[in-house]
Amino acid sequence: MRDAEAGGLIRFVKGHGTQNDFVLLPDVDARLDLTPALVGALCDRRGGLGADGVLRVVPAKAVGEAADMAADAEWFMDYRNADGSVAEMCGNGIRVFARYLVDAGLAGQGPMRVATRGGVKHVSFSPDGSLTVDMGPAGFPGPPDVTVRVGDRSWPAASVSMGNPHAVVFVDDLADAGALDVGPHAGPDGAYPDGVNVEFVAPAGERHVAMRVHERGVGETRSCGTGACAVAVAAARRDGEVAPAAYTVDVPGGRLVVTERLDGHVELTGPAVLVAEGTLRDDWVAAHR
Repeated sequence: MRDAEAGGLIRFVKGHGTQNDFVLLPDVDARLDLTPALVGALCDRRGGLGADGVLRVVPAKAVGEAADMAADAEWFMDYRNADGSVAEMCGNGIRVFARYLVDAGLAGQGPMRVATRGGVKHVSFSPDGSLTVDMGPAGFPGPPDVTVRVGDRSWPAASVSMGNPHAVVFVDDLADAGALDVGPHAGPDGAYPDGVNVEFVAPAGERHVAMRVHERGVGETRSCGTGACAVAVAAARRDGEVAPAAYTVDVPGGRLVVTERLDGHVELTGPAVLVAEGTLRDDWVAAHR
């Protein structure tokens, strides 16, 4: 990682989970000044590396907001959306984050704990290469009468929190959501003061759904791990399923499995792939501070 005083280069790693892609920035000395402008430039798919978000890999003890978690988790996942805004949690991102820790020799391939703005998350590795994250219990905040609108169409939505906010809409066909190049309106006004991720869900079989998502601060993405969890929980409530209940969730970038346990915790299982690594040019970084 960059030594700010010595002028060293910034290293990066590119990875994805079901094609929800990230730039990882290893910052083991906690010296990187990660500005919103730099995050936006890194995530730009034409002018930068291209990604849905940035994951800074930093010791929990070195970050004020994570210091109280340092006794339980050595590493903090400092996650930023593609527009540079700070986010609480990312289900696909934390699997990629854990894969990197093992690949870099910063953690062993066994059960691990990772500090996030959504609390400490437990991650485990399976022989088939998939990773499972205990995402904690779902919450059901917000008003009971949420409505999502796209153009002149509107639907009732289920409000679900997985450490970050989601509005889940059940539709007959995923094409009903339209292009999703602009964020759907989720109301009533003021229901989500910090924005909301909106998932559109269509049936695909028994305990099997397909979804599309517009992520706040990003746009439509190929996958959303917390969104898949919110969708599975909402589908189970709608279907009258009793825990433990496992749902298969198809996303444009692949397939995830979500299980709601008897204790109410939600587990997310899926792949995590590291694609490339390299260094950023100092002059490019300086131009995008």
